[in-house]
Amino acid sequence: MIPALGPLSIVALIFGGCCSNVFALEAILQSEASSGLLITFAHFICTTLAAYPTQFSSTGPYMLRKPLVPVRKWAVIAAMHFGINILNNWAFSYNISVPVHIILRSFGSVSTMIAGTLRGKRYSRLQVCSVFVLTVGVLVSAWADSESKGKTSSKQSQNSSDFSTGLAVLLVAQCLAAWMGAYVEDVFAEYGASWTENLFYGHLLSLPLFFPISTTLRNQYGRLAATPPLSVDRLIKEDNFMFGLGNPRLLRFVQPVIERLPQGLLFLSINTLTQLACISGVNLLSSKSSAVTVTIVLNIRKLVSFIFSTILFGHDLSNKMIFGSTLVFGSGALYGWETSWRIPQEKKKKEQANGSVEKKDR
Repeated sequence: MIPALGPLSIVALIFGGCCSNVFALEAILQSEASSGLLITFAHFICTTLAAYPTQFSSTGPYMLRKPLVPVRKWAVIAAMHFGINILNNWAFSYNISVPVHIILRSFGSVSTMIAGTLRGKRYSRLQVCSVFVLTVGVLVSAWADSESKGKTSSKQSQNSSDFSTGLAVLLVAQCLAAWMGAYVEDVFAEYGASWTENLFYGHLLSLPLFFPISTTLRNQYGRLAATPPLSVDRLIKEDNFMFGLGNPRLLRFVQPVIERLPQGLLFLSINTLTQLACISGVNLLSSKSSAVTVTIVLNIRKLVSFIFSTILFGHDLSNKMIFGSTLVFGSGALYGWETSWRIPQEKKKKEQANGSVEKKDR
């Protein structure tokens, strides 16, 4: 999907793509908060088209090479992938802010541990402790965000109800993601599939599932298409960070596009393309680096997105929110270090020690 890139280019894809994606998402939600389904659909279409060349074959059926994994198993993964993404973006309709959304999605370590325990896996004390702290951090952050919405809104009871519904939606999404993670792990272990095959079929086979909600998608598209275009002169005057990093020449260069497209569709296009860059960067990093590197980079990326989203879009950060987010990101880093570095290193040392004993016995 993307040619061979060096480490710095991959990191640039992750931070540039993922962080810009969050900015564009914020801008879409400010124009039309209930655009989650359309955002998901645009992501799936774009990713499917971009991943198609990795599976192209001029001699295969439907111009595709034969997948390593049976299509029925890819269909199961695609259905779960569809459900997770729909739920994650749907949550924005229920008074969930982007910073809190980032924090709550870090709750995946908890659901993953629960799923692993049910499958017979054992975890170290440090892993259990870090997940416990992460849970406390998520609860504190959610409490703080709920309080801030209650103080600033005259419709406190309605906002509280919506917020609780949004939390429930995200919780279901995290549980489904843990289940899918375990299923994908088993499939990869059995068939040895590549991440490009997973990326392609996971999105392609999800597309028919959007047909039942096609009317909703059209309505959301219509609302975004009805938004007014942005004014380049105003962006330059405001020294807008998102457009050109304050570079008037760059803004003038893209002025015809910015002032012709409705801002809702402009932000949707930016969000879709940056999401593709983000996904590509993450998968390329996973294929070239250790698990601990991936964990650390992604945790830092989430933290950067959280900070930028808070600063640029004026989200309220109470002391409780700062404390909760610190617990979440800190415990997430600790869990990643324990899982991806210390335990594998300890296992490696034991294997080397056992090998030395066997040689002596001989």
